[in-house]
Amino acid sequence: MRHRLAIVCLATGLAGCSANPLSLLDEATNAASQTACTAQFVSHVSPQDALVKELLPEPGMGAIGWALNTTVDRDKAEARSTIAGGFASRAVYREGRGCTLVHDDRMPAALKPSSPAPQLLPEIAGPEIVHAASPALAAAVDAAFDEQAGQAPRATAAVVVVHGGRVIAERYAPGYGIDTPLSGHSIAKSVVNALIGVLVREGRLDVTEPAAVPEWRGDARAAITLDNLLRMDEGFGFDEGGGPSIATHMWYTQADTAHFAAGAALLSPPGQKWGYSSRAYTVLSRIVGDSIGGGPQGVSDFAHREIFDPLGMRHVTIHFDQAGTMQGAWSVLATPRDWARFGLLYLSDGVAAGHRILPGGWVHYSTTPTLATGYGAGFWLNQTDAALTEWDMRWGIPGAPTDAFMARGYMGQYIVIVPSRNLVIVRFGFSHGPGADIAGVGRLVHDVIATLPAEN
Repeated sequence: MRHRLAIVCLATGLAGCSANPLSLLDEATNAASQTACTAQFVSHVSPQDALVKELLPEPGMGAIGWALNTTVDRDKAEARSTIAGGFASRAVYREGRGCTLVHDDRMPAALKPSSPAPQLLPEIAGPEIVHAASPALAAAVDAAFDEQAGQAPRATAAVVVVHGGRVIAERYAPGYGIDTPLSGHSIAKSVVNALIGVLVREGRLDVTEPAAVPEWRGDARAAITLDNLLRMDEGFGFDEGGGPSIATHMWYTQADTAHFAAGAALLSPPGQKWGYSSRAYTVLSRIVGDSIGGGPQGVSDFAHREIFDPLGMRHVTIHFDQAGTMQGAWSVLATPRDWARFGLLYLSDGVAAGHRILPGGWVHYSTTPTLATGYGAGFWLNQTDAALTEWDMRWGIPGAPTDAFMARGYMGQYIVIVPSRNLVIVRFGFSHGPGADIAGVGRLVHDVIATLPAEN
């Protein structure tokens, strides 16, 4: 008991005594189990390396790392974690569904393979790594992997450059490669944008209508529209950064993340104030699931049939919570080339080989600024040089053209789309700290563009 109390006191100090320390330690072990499970069974990389790169550099985690114990059982396809023997957590892998945190005795079921839909997007590369044809392009890509003295590690894992619909250069860190699925973290929000786009095209959803959320009936939140949720001006305020995170509490301690998210209180009227909101995209994820039907199997089948298979994205895993809601705020995995194909969908105005996947005007809608921000609807924009003061970073990326827009995720995951140069650049890694290597990605985009032929 005295040892347990010492851990609790440590956590309380790390949290500034502003959050329940027991909950923070539950978050820590659940995050460890989810990270290790995903690394072993989805990405097929070392679970221990993943913990060292992804979790232990986080504020507070290094201080309790000595007490964290994570084990992976390959026969049972699960990972378990404890801190000083307590706060036990468990993540279970099931085929087609990836890793699910289990908070009670209900076990997730495997998903059946989806019936393959025809690939519409032409292949963007052959089976081998594409090396840059020019020394200047090779130098631009290599610079993204260089570590800077006196700065936090960039830990770049992958870079893929696609110009004119073909990979013209790519590089991977040791242990990663063409077929390594990597988590996009909040790039998942852009996947939710695409799923909603398809449902809008089919007439099943209308972004101008109030969101169908049972928990909001009869109160002011009933006025929140799908557009408010997509744009994060629904009125919930920031739920990541600036201390203990509401979002990580939701992801790692709640069996039903959408019900938790729907319990958010209004801090401002809908449509009047922007705040980064993973709760908004968790609510959207449940709305997507309800619109499609069939639980995780239905969502997976729909996503593959309507988006992933037509784009040739063959290595995608969508994670779901224990209640069966897609983890659309933070947990979709795909290979870097797959993520590049996703970027090409938005580069081509939602069309693949003449087939319209997203409704006409959807990309314009998604990249129209929300209020006076550098955020659209599921995508970050490069139209303002102003600072996002709450996170001590810039809205966009320096060095990129103003028409560039981005799917962007935690630890420096980027899909940068530059319509004026017919260009998509994917950068994935394990960067920690404010901005997550924004400057490095800006330099990458700038230097790659400098190697391209002049515009006609």
